[in-house]
Amino acid sequence: MSNLPRIHCFLLLTTLLTLLPLTQSSYHEYQEALSKSILFFEGQRSGYLPQDQRVTWRANSGLSDGRTYNTELTGGYYDAGDNVKFGFPMAFTTTMLSWSVIEFGDLMPPNELRNSLVAIRWATDYLLKTVSQPNRIFVQVGDPHADHNCWERPEDMDTPRTVYAVDAPNPASDVAGETAAALAASSMAFRSSDPGYAETLLRNAMKAFQFADSYRGAYSDNSDIRDGACPFYCDFDGYQDELLWGAAWLRRASSDDTYLSYLQNNGKTLGADDNINEFGWDNKHAGLNVLVSKEVLEGNMYSLQSYKASADSFMCTLIPESSSSHIEYSPGGLIYKPGGSNLQHATTISFLLVAYANYLERTSQAVNCGDVNVGPYSLRQQAKRQVDYILGDNPMGLSYMVGYSDRYPQRIHHRGSSLPSVKDHPEFIACKEGSVYFNSSNPNPNVHVGAIVGGPSQDDSYDDNRDDFRKSEPTTYINAPFVGVLAYFAANPSLS
Repeated sequence: MSNLPRIHCFLLLTTLLTLLPLTQSSYHEYQEALSKSILFFEGQRSGYLPQDQRVTWRANSGLSDGRTYNTELTGGYYDAGDNVKFGFPMAFTTTMLSWSVIEFGDLMPPNELRNSLVAIRWATDYLLKTVSQPNRIFVQVGDPHADHNCWERPEDMDTPRTVYAVDAPNPASDVAGETAAALAASSMAFRSSDPGYAETLLRNAMKAFQFADSYRGAYSDNSDIRDGACPFYCDFDGYQDELLWGAAWLRRASSDDTYLSYLQNNGKTLGADDNINEFGWDNKHAGLNVLVSKEVLEGNMYSLQSYKASADSFMCTLIPESSSSHIEYSPGGLIYKPGGSNLQHATTISFLLVAYANYLERTSQAVNCGDVNVGPYSLRQQAKRQVDYILGDNPMGLSYMVGYSDRYPQRIHHRGSSLPSVKDHPEFIACKEGSVYFNSSNPNPNVHVGAIVGGPSQDDSYDDNRDDFRKSEPTTYINAPFVGVLAYFAANPSLS
């Protein structure tokens, strides 16, 4: 009998295999991904750019920020693909970049540790300005409605740079609490390299926390702020978690028992036991519990045991073998939560998995999840699946980090990336003149290396579409936790 049909079958099979995207890869350049995830922040910079700016398609922008309030508010980061400086997500980004350095900085190559500290300082120099006046915090610069009505480069920005400030006794516990966390965490990141700056950060963190705690309430409940903050970065989940989060970071940065007492005495009243399995710019519960658990596990601080119980419970929800598992995964294995920018959940949760695994490993402990005991290795495995998915081990065979691998989103929802650089097109591009670039089907002219986009749908599908901002827009708070996660896997690529 002829074996021709068998050869045809074989050829057909090999052809299909070459056409299908890879869903499992045995190897990733985590070191390269780490470098690029940090580089991303240079493309998000506002203000006067330094001589050593590596993202050369960007130039100075937002140089008059603060002028309408007779103050100086240049610098900081644009949160995503627009040209507004939102204080709430910027502070969270800073906290997570700092936590990445605190937990995993010793695993980073020296040049990337330096680049991470530079990225943190670009934010903290700005955040210090936001709390520089007594009983006032600046929470935002830029009118988002006017900004979102334009498609223009930050260098051409001519929309109102409205300054949003909260004065006591009006509350801003969420933004002030997160700013306190950011400044306290960053003080730890700078302690060895710049102790004087670290001291300044810690002192201002205490001041920001005092404001947050003395005048309790959500900043977006303020009628003067609401129209600017909402619906973009409204406080949807309450300000109580930011008070505990700020106190937890101040406790860790200062070792001051005042903040320990605060965590012990206010946990219940501020909802620490609510077991809300979320972590992101608006909801700090899971991160708070993991952070405080370090003191229980490594410092035997049993008065904080309830926080560790909540952290254990959160970890069990992430383990498919656990009876309390209830997190949703896409068919391809990505953590999925409804809403936009889904990869923010994958990166923050991966960070918590790896950080908690470290705390457990140092104390030779495991998490009891009913029928199954979960140790550090299992937690790291869960995180690695998310990391590898983002870097290309997914049904689309697509890296969701721009510039990593040879297949990544080409049409991200980002003004500076999608419009020609001022270096190539020095002429002014007005508000509506940018629409032709927004509506173009061409790839973005400026590759925003390291940007992690919002990510795929629940069914793992992804259309490379600039218009679909929920999927195609990168944000600083997607990238920030990923820096720490990638630092871990760059140093431990095989999980052996």
